[in-house]
Amino acid sequence: MREWRLLLTRPLDECAALAQQLAAADIASHSLPLLAIEPLVLDAAQQQRLAGLGQYQAIIVVSKPAARLLLERVSEAGLEAPRQGWFTVGEATAAILQAQQLQVAYPPAGDDSEALLALPALRQAIAAQGARVLIVRGEGGRELLAERLAEQGASVDYLELYGRRLPKYAHGSLVRLVEGERLNGLVVSSGQGFEHLLQLAGADWTRLAKLALFVPSPRVAALAKAAGAQQVVDCRGASAAALLAAVQRSAAPAP
Repeated sequence: MREWRLLLTRPLDECAALAQQLAAADIASHSLPLLAIEPLVLDAAQQQRLAGLGQYQAIIVVSKPAARLLLERVSEAGLEAPRQGWFTVGEATAAILQAQQLQVAYPPAGDDSEALLALPALRQAIAAQGARVLIVRGEGGRELLAERLAEQGASVDYLELYGRRLPKYAHGSLVRLVEGERLNGLVVSSGQGFEHLLQLAGADWTRLAKLALFVPSPRVAALAKAAGAQQVVDCRGASAAALLAAVQRSAAPAP
């Protein structure tokens, strides 16, 4: 019987949660986190944006770490977050904000920038002339989202709350895990996650590039193909549900 055995590379806590969901669907996995979240010290401009959350017609929070750190920053500063005007790419990020009684809109299907841009509630929020949008994120990412919003007349600011670094691993640890556990699929959740995969793989990438690689978006798929990945599966989302659906519709290679 052909079965998937996946390598998960998200931050540590997210790997654990994802592994449990996959196990419930009888999909085996092992974890090697390739993204460590490091909170950033906010400069004066970022602090001003934090203090002025209520001045934005739309606040878009793009990830679970961004949601958690934003709430922490708001609490530490003694601020009160506005109740309305919140948007997220996916349901899991929305749940973190909703736990604080914030009203959050997110796409009912799909968890990428394109799905969010098509959301009627977001279009309505930025319809007014001079609408301001704040994108809460880590360092870099979601440039397409900002570009599309600007094309629609919105003024876009960023509030960057964390960086992502590659944890330190011994040379060759990635390929040893993959081959030792007979893994036949790799999973990355972002472009930077894929870049870290390449960095850690080093010269071993030519071997790993033959494995199926599950990615969250067409953009990351293009990066992977350009780097030589031979079997790229676009999950069209970074959620556990998107990954699970992609895995279940993809035939695992013969052992």
